Amino acid sequence: MAEAATKLPIKTEAGPAAPATKPADWQPFEALRNQVDRLFHDFQTGFMQAPLFRPLPDIESFWRRDLGFNVTPAIDIVEKDKAFEVTAELPGLDVKDIDIQLADGVLTIKGEKQEQKEEQTKDRYVSERRYGSFRRSLQVPRSVDAGKIEASCKSGVLTVTLPKSPDAQNNQKKIPVTSK
Repeated sequence: MAEAATKLPIKTEAGPAAPATKPADWQPFEALRNQVDRLFHDFQTGFMQAPLFRPLPDIESFWRRDLGFNVTPAIDIVEKDKAFEVTAELPGLDVKDIDIQLADGVLTIKGEKQEQKEEQTKDRYVSERRYGSFRRSLQVPRSVDAGKIEASCKSGVLTVTLPKSPDAQNNQKKIPVTSK
């Protein structure tokens, strides 16, 4: 014989909501999909239109196409005795395309890169344009002397030096550790 089903009360608790997926979380996947789409497109057009445009698909330009664009640069932050040092890898970016600002205790590094390539031969004309930008913001410790922040760029590596105020440098105390 079948037993009667027991109804259990359903409890709902208002807990923290699941984190929403940010558009930035999908950027690597979107970039990969775009690269695969371009690869298939390059192979298709390369073989079908080889006499007019390219003798073979341009695989090399496929791999270089998105490098350095719409990518958040790698940043390292190191604390030294007298300053914090922020380094960012910005290959191929000119100094005039880099903007650094400090506002309300937040250091913002922005950059924009534009690239245009034109190739003209007797039988074909190819024009490619790429644009990309990035923005990184970092909370600056209160111990930084904002008036003495300096930045320099050499060989595609941006270095921002955030000197500590004299009070912050002298405010450190070594705590001895003892064993018992």
